[in-house]
Amino acid sequence: MIKNNLPLSLELKAAETREEILEMIVSARGTHIASAFSIVDLVVYLYNHVLRINPKKPNDPKRDKFVLSKGHGCAALYVVLANLGFFPKSELGKYCTREGILGGHPDSTRIPGVETSTGSLGHGFPVAVGFALASKINKSNSKVYCIVGDGECNEGSVWEAAQVAPHHKLDNLTVIVDDNKLMISGFAKDILNPLSLADKFRIFGWNVIEINGHNFKEIITAFNAKTKNSKPTAIIANTIKGKGVSFMENEKEWYSRLPNEEELKLALDELDTKIKKLKGRLKI
Repeated sequence: MIKNNLPLSLELKAAETREEILEMIVSARGTHIASAFSIVDLVVYLYNHVLRINPKKPNDPKRDKFVLSKGHGCAALYVVLANLGFFPKSELGKYCTREGILGGHPDSTRIPGVETSTGSLGHGFPVAVGFALASKINKSNSKVYCIVGDGECNEGSVWEAAQVAPHHKLDNLTVIVDDNKLMISGFAKDILNPLSLADKFRIFGWNVIEINGHNFKEIITAFNAKTKNSKPTAIIANTIKGKGVSFMENEKEWYSRLPNEEELKLALDELDTKIKKLKGRLKI
């Protein structure tokens, strides 16, 4: 049952997370703001209400695992991990510096809470399938969650992994497709038409749920759905690249662009206005 104020509380947390992401990336002169923004709501909900994890015991063998296969969206993951206490928040200020542990893609050898290094697209999802299979073999109750990009689904390794998971009845595995429909070169349909990702996963033998990836009521319902028929689950999350800052939304240039001083002020003002409105509604 969804508490009346939970979706609003999650919206607030997501808006605050986007603000931190923007400040961190701009300070480091980094990139991939829009790619991080499209997955914020999903990552915020996963880490605060789904994953069985303990920041004080990041290597607990009984933990659930999360793999960010679209590693270029890592800024969203870093802010969430820092806010949960996996590492000091001061590390966010060292993003993409020699002094810090946070690079442009997740590095499991340096960052507590990162399960596997990702960046080369198409690699993280197969690793997640391996994690889920290992849990089954070891008779563990731990679950595995993985976010892949829709453009990443052009990689053949994604569909090899998608075929393996139902064959081994990996009902402990959930993949979330960040279906924001934009790639670095433009709209996915113009580069290599993905057709229906939902239909593809169904044909490969997955339980499939389609949601608005920014609607917390739908996100909550999807993650609370019961696994059926010993199948893995694919959540096709329809998202917006650059979600949260109006002039960045659905604009391919923000895949790699940094805002200038005026644009940064506009973006922060927009996010701050939303944060204040949500706090008002929640009476914080």
